[in-house]
Amino acid sequence: MAPYTPEKDADSIRMIFMGPPGAGKGTQSNLIKERYCVCHLATGDMLRAAVAAGTPLGKQAKKIMDAGGLVSDDIMVNMIKEELETNKDCQQGFILDGFPRTVPQAEKLDEMLERRGEKLDHAVELAIDDALLVRRITGRLVHPASGRSYHKEFNPPRVPNRDDVTGEPLVQRPDDNEATLTKRLATYHKQTAPVVSYYKKQGIWRRIDASQSPAVVWGTLQAIFAKQTR
Repeated sequence: MAPYTPEKDADSIRMIFMGPPGAGKGTQSNLIKERYCVCHLATGDMLRAAVAAGTPLGKQAKKIMDAGGLVSDDIMVNMIKEELETNKDCQQGFILDGFPRTVPQAEKLDEMLERRGEKLDHAVELAIDDALLVRRITGRLVHPASGRSYHKEFNPPRVPNRDDVTGEPLVQRPDDNEATLTKRLATYHKQTAPVVSYYKKQGIWRRIDASQSPAVVWGTLQAIFAKQTR
């Protein structure tokens, strides 16, 4: 393993984002991407793209999914590794969103990064009350091509239902409803607690109150990143 040198990597950001659906990970990830020139790896999107493109890993995943199984941790970690090696946007670092969801996944991710001579800088949890999420989820709008996210009430686009950058239509995801959210939250809380403990032991976990405005959350994130360079 190559030595990890904070001085060399002071301007890079290597982090995972934890938080329930609707906590604001998409909004903050886009701000981090623009400010620090890093890639945003949403593993659910990566998996769907790999399957659609018919990559070797995508074919393996499709075979498992078609049989009703769960894609293995090894396949997901290898997809992340492949993205880090081939995506030029990842040279300055990455935001990992949607993985790891379990402690074994976190361990496999650490092992892969260690082989690359890297390690995570931050594990940031966006924490928010479940009741507030209902309002957030049901008003969420997304630009499908870029993943940019908005909210009718909390973070509206400049022109209603239109992406600020391209002017293209925004959509609401089919599963952004209260019934689906309740099930997802139950699963999220059950899985996340052990992962939080794992990163607490490493000293890189930070909790941010995501019920605050996106601007306040962004300011808190920048303060966390600034400490990395000291």
